[in-house]
Amino acid sequence: MAKLIFEMSKPGRTAYSLPRCDVETCGSDVLIPEKYRRKKDAELPEVSETDVIRHFTELSRMNHGVDTGFYPLGSCTMKYNPKVNEDIAGMDGFRAVHPLQDDETAQGCIRILYEMDRMLSEITGMDRFSLQPAAGAHGELAGLLVIRAYHAHRGDTGRNKIIVPDSAHGTNPASAAMAGFEIIEVKSDERGGVDLEELKAAVGPDTAGLMLTNPNTLGLFDENIKEIADIVHDAGGLLYYDGANANAIIGVCRPGDMGFDVVHLNLHKTFSTPHGGGGPGSGPVGVKKELEPFLPVPLAEYDGKQYRLDYDRPLSIGRVRSFYGNFGVILRAYAYIRTMGPDGLRKVAENAVLNANYLMHRLKGHFDLPYDRTCMHEFVLSYGRHKETGVRTLDIAKMLLDYGFHPPTVYFPLIVSEALMIEPTETESLETLDLFADTLISIADEAERDPEKVRTAPHRAYTSRLDEVRAARNPVLVYVDEDTAE
Repeated sequence: MAKLIFEMSKPGRTAYSLPRCDVETCGSDVLIPEKYRRKKDAELPEVSETDVIRHFTELSRMNHGVDTGFYPLGSCTMKYNPKVNEDIAGMDGFRAVHPLQDDETAQGCIRILYEMDRMLSEITGMDRFSLQPAAGAHGELAGLLVIRAYHAHRGDTGRNKIIVPDSAHGTNPASAAMAGFEIIEVKSDERGGVDLEELKAAVGPDTAGLMLTNPNTLGLFDENIKEIADIVHDAGGLLYYDGANANAIIGVCRPGDMGFDVVHLNLHKTFSTPHGGGGPGSGPVGVKKELEPFLPVPLAEYDGKQYRLDYDRPLSIGRVRSFYGNFGVILRAYAYIRTMGPDGLRKVAENAVLNANYLMHRLKGHFDLPYDRTCMHEFVLSYGRHKETGVRTLDIAKMLLDYGFHPPTVYFPLIVSEALMIEPTETESLETLDLFADTLISIADEAERDPEKVRTAPHRAYTSRLDEVRAARNPVLVYVDEDTAE
């Protein structure tokens, strides 16, 4: 078990050597007012440079990431990030730019924003994009605020309900509630799509819109999407597209052509920028032309000679974030799109769908498959039929850790009992997919022969099972030396 770096501390050891300050005004008495200065030295660990390097290298080896292993996390698109995008984002002209610079001195950066708007609009079938939202749920909120502003501007203030399918991402109802809407849930039909009769009964003069991702969280493309769009539009509502699953359709079909009015995209999923560990992310929101006036400010514009940031938008919902979004993430996604081109993006979707269907067919004889039909980028299995062994989906996921795989999403979507959601993405080889399938099959067999072994997994990980509820409710965020604590 690795020690905390505080536990490695020995008095007098140091990992750095800084030159004396030769600037007269750099002293703390000049720069830092008395009331903000420490009364005693910070309680930092005293360790050598070797200790520091070895400690953090060991911690990195304890973590799982897409650069070190397969990460089949359904609905999250944890795919490989080309390192050339990192190099581009680190170029001096981008890395050193300041958000308060005048437009004239940041033409290249504003051009990136402008062209990204144009490219994302073409990819999704929208007319304009705001790149401000900092993540997917933030994009949802921005899009819903645009919908609310659109209805209010037309004097249609009674539209206060958002319809959400029971297979939706959990952020959908949360974002709708935050935007001030009441949530109406509709059930799925036997094919895993929106139940049309329930939808018809749910819409009315108070319907502001429907939030939907297509393919949905079951990994299934809704075969009735055009009829769904007609039902909502005929009731005066708008369609919102949750773009978390866009990795399955880019270059193949567009939400705008399906009838959607508002779209958010997760650049940190579909467009191969760093993802996980809390961020950063990017959730641009795009709209059809009639909703464009309500987009957040600023938008990037080009008059044929110069790029500029436009704040003069009287109907805008205003800012939803400081400055211009997570520019570094936007830049990485820009490089990815320019590198791939339209043919490459289509190949991404085709390979993602191919990989998911290959895995699904390899595994469905060993697990329950609630919806046995062609999937898109992901699919959902269930381990419910093996309840007599006492083994649950969580146990299967924990045992995968012993084989060096990050577990898929478990217990989501909520409409599938003992759910195991798997998304291989397009970046994994046939050999990796086969190894993963063989491993899951062997664990399923082990659960029949020796259920106790599976119920107590993992056995070879750095830690055994943690008390996750206690850790969430009573987190210990500060190191305390129990020997010296008062």
